Amino acid sequence: MAVIDEADTVREEAPPHGAIGMSTAYRISDAAPSPRTMEFRRRVLHPGSAIGEHPIAHDEVYYVLSGEGEVISDGQSARVRAGMAAYLYTGAVVGIRQLGEEPLSLIVAYPNPPATKEE
Repeated sequence: MAVIDEADTVREEAPPHGAIGMSTAYRISDAAPSPRTMEFRRRVLHPGSAIGEHPIAHDEVYYVLSGEGEVISDGQSARVRAGMAAYLYTGAVVGIRQLGEEPLSLIVAYPNPPATKEE
């Protein structure tokens, strides 16, 4: 078991996949000892920020804690707000952007297959 305080994982950085604006990243699962088979992160997108569109090779979930945003998957978009989750499927091109005055706080979770050993 690993118990992780998000305060120990926080850093300010540009969001992934395009560095659009700035965000507060809580790389929670990075603090879990290896090997681990999933990623669990919190990201707060500051006003005007976005996780740029990118292809995914696994299912992924964006769960909105606060604020509003627009999630995109294969060219289709939907507005999301606190209490909503976007379940994104393997092979899609996905992204999410912050909307409105309030930062968009979300949990991002996806599998992280263990590295294969070379023979």
